[in-house]
Amino acid sequence: MTLPSEYLEYPRRGHGQDMDRHDWQLAKDRKPVRLANGKALAVMIVVNCEFHPINPANTPFRHPAGMVTPYPDLRHFTSRDYGNRVGVFRILDSLKSHGLKATFPVSAALLTRARPLIEAIVADGHEIAAAGLHGDAIHWSGLGPDEENRRVEAVRTAFGEAGLSPVTWMSPARQQSFATPDILTAHGFTRTLDWETDQVPVPLRTDSGPLTALPLHNELEDFKLMIERHQSEALWRDQVIEAKDFLLAESQTHGASVFGFTLTPFVTGQPFRIWALRELLAALAGDERVWCAGADEIAQAFGQIDP
Repeated sequence: MTLPSEYLEYPRRGHGQDMDRHDWQLAKDRKPVRLANGKALAVMIVVNCEFHPINPANTPFRHPAGMVTPYPDLRHFTSRDYGNRVGVFRILDSLKSHGLKATFPVSAALLTRARPLIEAIVADGHEIAAAGLHGDAIHWSGLGPDEENRRVEAVRTAFGEAGLSPVTWMSPARQQSFATPDILTAHGFTRTLDWETDQVPVPLRTDSGPLTALPLHNELEDFKLMIERHQSEALWRDQVIEAKDFLLAESQTHGASVFGFTLTPFVTGQPFRIWALRELLAALAGDERVWCAGADEIAQAFGQIDP
């Protein structure tokens, strides 16, 4: 039995990739980037501060860091609450002690629930990004553009009422619909952490101007490696440092790049894991070739380079 011809038909098929948000290009054909500050590697530390409802709808899927057991999943709900009340402050203290800046994607639902956390992030000079309404407000093509627009508008309103105007966006579970980029720029967002397209920031085409996609490595996320893959703290630390060293070596021929990785407060902020983060941050702070900054600042630095 042969496959019907329509099985191989796909209206979004294109050269190199099946979307047209940006032009397809091999990394080897890209002009090497030399940053004005002379640094060879821009490190983007992303600290996820998300609120995960205890009774998620899990539509169209369950957030990887959301609830696990049937309602009421008090064990996992309180562990995530612990991250936003206790663990994240260990991360903040570690960043401060090494003089490093990070990006903190925050759920709109936390703006009033965890106001002391928001104030601490701002006081330390970190960038606050919008992480959607909460962990269960997933963006996907079945949502419909009107409802998705209402969600993004509600996020923008909530941050405005909190006195904040973030330009960087990270979707819950880093999931987008086909319409998400257009909706984001229509509401004033100019950066996104959802894509892993390249090793440098990539401007995406939208109806309201470019949306810069900064690379954030899912494969080095602390939750994925230490929780999902059951790796040790030492191995996670070594993998992040190894990636840093490799990209620095590669910069000699490929130019500067962006190295983004994620910290999860209820994972890395645990008292038996924080030592690994401190050693990792010391390795970053002690390397004069490395520049740690927020997503928007990094996007601006790469945006000043001629293509």
